[in-house]
Amino acid sequence: MKPGSDPAARRRLLGGVAALAGLAWAGAGRAAAPGPAPGVAPAAGAGARAREETASGGGVAAAAAPAGPVEVIDDRGLRLRLPRPARRIVSIAPHLAELAFAAGAGERLVGVSAYSEHPAAARRLPRIGDSNGLDLERILALQPDLVLAWDGGTPERQLARLDALGLPVFHDHPRRLADIAHSIERIGRLAGCAPQAEAAGAALRARLAALRAAAAGKPPVRVFFQVWHQPLLTVSGRHLIDELIGLCGGVNVFAGLRPVVPQLGLEAVLREDPELMIATAEPGLPDPLAPWRAWPGLRAVARGQLLRLDGGELGQPTPRMLDTVGPICAAMDAVRARRAGP
Repeated sequence: MKPGSDPAARRRLLGGVAALAGLAWAGAGRAAAPGPAPGVAPAAGAGARAREETASGGGVAAAAAPAGPVEVIDDRGLRLRLPRPARRIVSIAPHLAELAFAAGAGERLVGVSAYSEHPAAARRLPRIGDSNGLDLERILALQPDLVLAWDGGTPERQLARLDALGLPVFHDHPRRLADIAHSIERIGRLAGCAPQAEAAGAALRARLAALRAAAAGKPPVRVFFQVWHQPLLTVSGRHLIDELIGLCGGVNVFAGLRPVVPQLGLEAVLREDPELMIATAEPGLPDPLAPWRAWPGLRAVARGQLLRLDGGELGQPTPRMLDTVGPICAAMDAVRARRAGP
């Protein structure tokens, strides 16, 4: 089998990385909401949702009593108000199920999307399809009072159908690592778990601050991150993975490219001659960096500075993304040590 040739693994990896970049698979305009779904109590406003456009990109609204109305601003800048904290939550993206558990709302999940595997408790929950094919009948049968959606990772046509059913939808689209903490806090607010969610958000921010402090003042390392090999894809400076690289004092050699997930030619990588090359693959699959060993003139290849990471951790915007920082920082420290050596 060629490196990374498993079709299912390719879909999971590219799906996660593309959605991290905010690339929707396909879309149509948002449909009007004709009325609430059976068994779902509508909130004020259109459908089950009281919406209003705001200038901000998202924020937690004023605190509310646990048994009363709860309100947040989602990542579309829309106000979502529930008459009471959600008790029946459906997640239509794997990372959102994980964030719900982190926020203390795991016991309120009644349905999750395919590939929702973390934590282990998520594997036992009913499946409602994936981003390319939601089972709307099953979602309605679960009678959710909140749907968690990945804005950019779920096609517009699917989101429009949820709106048309009158379901209250929280749109999540983290663009920076700190946004993951903000997502946890807002999900916790909607589920009536604000104290636990705020503690989890604060812990994530503290972890980010400690990583930045540890890398401060270290010499930069030139890094190439390979998303996929055929076609050859990388990330630009607009991607969350670029920020991960920066946490360790690394410099993404393709940060200046305009697309979030640019396609490259072989010559571009040879020209940049990175000191460290990183790629992801699921356990048990061939090394996706193995083909680069045919180019021993590359510094990273000549010095054995090739790092393979678990794509499952890196492809989802959850606190587990930071678990990959340890190996990345260690690899960069090894590059620095080799520079300083004889």
